[in-house]
Amino acid sequence: MANSISYLTSRSNFLQVSAEVPITKQRNPDKYDPPDVFEANKKELVADLMVKAKQIEYLINSLPEPEPEEEQAIRFQQLEEEMALANEEYILAVGRAKNLHSQVAEVLQAMLVDNEANLLQDGPSLSASISTTPPKS
Repeated sequence: MANSISYLTSRSNFLQVSAEVPITKQRNPDKYDPPDVFEANKKELVADLMVKAKQIEYLINSLPEPEPEEEQAIRFQQLEEEMALANEEYILAVGRAKNLHSQVAEVLQAMLVDNEANLLQDGPSLSASISTTPPKS
């Protein structure tokens, strides 16, 4: 739209619209279109604007009808109930995950303690076989 207005104002010559207001300036002939080209371009712009107006009208008519306020309130209430249920399920799932995490941590800790106890019982023979000093050549 702005380009159309810009074209109309920049590619036309000044015309006198009133006898009281004289034209004091003329544009350079290469800066404006001849009257027949200008008229053809105006008609093309009008046709384009009509197409755009019809497209906008079609889009407006294809919008869904607004939902009555009572139906919106009922649907909103249902969504709130569904959200509350989903939040409860989420809280339960997080609790189960924390419980499982603590159980796994306890089992791993017990396995680690048992393993350390076994190593301490078998320790001298095992530690003697594992040398921490590099072999001498």
